[in-house]
Amino acid sequence: MRKNAARLAGVLLLAALTAYSAGGCGMMNRTLVRSGVVESPFYQLGDTTWDNGGVEEYYFDHLPSEDNETYRELYQRIKNYEDSAELYAGLPTEQFWTVYFSVINDHPEFFWIGDSVQVQESGLSGKVVSYSITTTVEKQNRDALRARLEEAADAIIAGVPEGASEYEKIKYVYEYLIDNTDYDSASPNNQNIQSVLLGHRSVCAGYAKAFQYILHRMGMFCTYVTGSTTDGGDHGWNIVRIGENYYHVDVTWGDPVFANQMDGMHLNATSYTYLCCTDEDIYRRHIPKTDVPLPACTDTSYDYYRLNGMYYDVFDWQTLHDAMMTSVWEDRSWFIAKFGSDEAYESAKRALFEEGMLDDAGQYLMEINGVYSWNYRYNTDDDFRLITVYWK
Repeated sequence: MRKNAARLAGVLLLAALTAYSAGGCGMMNRTLVRSGVVESPFYQLGDTTWDNGGVEEYYFDHLPSEDNETYRELYQRIKNYEDSAELYAGLPTEQFWTVYFSVINDHPEFFWIGDSVQVQESGLSGKVVSYSITTTVEKQNRDALRARLEEAADAIIAGVPEGASEYEKIKYVYEYLIDNTDYDSASPNNQNIQSVLLGHRSVCAGYAKAFQYILHRMGMFCTYVTGSTTDGGDHGWNIVRIGENYYHVDVTWGDPVFANQMDGMHLNATSYTYLCCTDEDIYRRHIPKTDVPLPACTDTSYDYYRLNGMYYDVFDWQTLHDAMMTSVWEDRSWFIAKFGSDEAYESAKRALFEEGMLDDAGQYLMEINGVYSWNYRYNTDDDFRLITVYWK
């Protein structure tokens, strides 16, 4: 009788396990993965290849190895339009957020991600076990919208001159986005690439992610940097690589529409101060987050002003005077001079604005145009030791 009862109990237990397996295999698998009994289907320690969308993932490459499994799982789930899911991998909440934003920062192609994410923690382990992301595009519309974004980006890339160097490609995209996008804090979808590539109105996040997205499609390295400005506002920009060296790029701050709104000026000239600049330059007004270490940007080889004969290590009256007169003679819209020291910069300001050098150039401008008056303006940037005169 006992043997029959034991057999019956065994049958009942087997039936219960079978039912659990049929209806709750996902839960059992997650439990086994979390306990280390079986490996995650998304990533195993020691893996050297995985789906990364064909881009160099700077944030993934600089995360601690214990975060890799969660990163790879989140990347694959988001790519597969899993806007909410229970996770195989689990991390403490603070670590999870670092990994989540690392995925988002590496992949601007995730254009449907909204600005809110909810997570659930395990009461036992304190680790995040599930997430739910708000989205801005319905799942059934994402593939079609993705195709439109790819087409828009590829049309920009098609305009890059044949044989362009890495720097020339970066400069082309920088100028294109500035020329074809207006800074607008009220623009829709301004935290993703839609606002720039389709709407042509955006804020810093849209500019920077569109720039990153286009460079990724060109097979070039570009990462997204988040932080703040020295006046306290949140901000986003990029870091690029040319050869073995890294450089900051801030497309937003190159846009005269942004400069006009921030400084109350009325300019139509692109600023190149934030094209391929150094840590020393960018960190005068930008403060990056430090969750993931950023590469050092120290090389000045691609400083726009150095490359274009607008940089002066020392002040020389005749050299600066001749350069200004040449800009007038060649009918340029502006004259720009950047100086290598505070002493040279202060000497130049004194010569231009107190000792009559700017008046000389203005007089020459009126003479060659046959007029008796001309409205020109100038701007000085003490942080960058930069003087700009706008002739038109």
